[in-house]
Amino acid sequence: MRRREFISLLVSVAAWWPLTTHAQQPRKMWRIGLISHSFTTYEDGLFEGLRELGYVEGQNIIIERRYAEGNAARFQEFAEEMVRLKADIIIVTTTPAALAAKNATTTIPIVFPTAIDPVGTGVITSLRHPGGNVTGGAILFAELCAKRLQLLREVVPGLSRSAVVWNTANPANALAWRETQDAARTLGVTLQSHEVKVPKDFEGAFAIMAKERPDALLVLEDSLISQYQKEIADFAMQQRLPSMFGVRGGVDAGGLMSYGVTVPEMVRFAATYVDKILKGAKPGDLPVEQPTKFELVINLKTARALGLTIPPTLLATVDEVID
Repeated sequence: MRRREFISLLVSVAAWWPLTTHAQQPRKMWRIGLISHSFTTYEDGLFEGLRELGYVEGQNIIIERRYAEGNAARFQEFAEEMVRLKADIIIVTTTPAALAAKNATTTIPIVFPTAIDPVGTGVITSLRHPGGNVTGGAILFAELCAKRLQLLREVVPGLSRSAVVWNTANPANALAWRETQDAARTLGVTLQSHEVKVPKDFEGAFAIMAKERPDALLVLEDSLISQYQKEIADFAMQQRLPSMFGVRGGVDAGGLMSYGVTVPEMVRFAATYVDKILKGAKPGDLPVEQPTKFELVINLKTARALGLTIPPTLLATVDEVID
């Protein structure tokens, strides 16, 4: 080969080599940790939202799923595991998991789609300026407790005693319980508290309620309670108890009513925060989102089975009727 031809070949290879090397560089794989009590269909909405934003499991994200199955003590273990795995971001679906993750790391971003009382529980500093490494959405659950009890009394004539099922192991529920007590005093309703901390507590709570014979059942929902919506709704029907849930899943399962936020929308929206953070935004600079829309859902089939007539004035305000 002539010298001039050899030099031309070297120049061509030199020009082609960087382009080839660049094309062969591996795509960034983000590691996303998910800590929850158990799998729910809301999780599907979150990752559908991520797919719409270009994040596909197995292509550019790895999802580390960890489920406590009702044992909140495992949240700290899972959070520390996410630190060891060098997760790029941690998604939590319950306040105890958020507190565990915050305790485990001050650097890995943490996103909660539907936190209850995140300021009061110390998860964040404020809604507008979360600070630190945590942000997401606040579900406004406790603030609606009075409205739920009021709606229940409109449907149940002569309501004087209501059972309340709630998870006392979740510090976020303390405010919801106080708000419910305040509302009960104003409305002249006596509350019968039934506390559950782990799945096995439900059987005992149901047995006591069956003996006490309340007029209705109010459910203060969180991630643990929501796993047992079907069991709670079935028990309420067996005992002929009008039931009020905080999210519509309980009504779909056969409960009487629900009033609250549209959780699937909030969970799906959390994908946008994950996207912003992975693109460089700081969690502490992203204000916590609060819902502005609340829905009232009534199961008319359940109402008829219980012998209840829904007041026309209330039916006129219902967002969805299940029949």
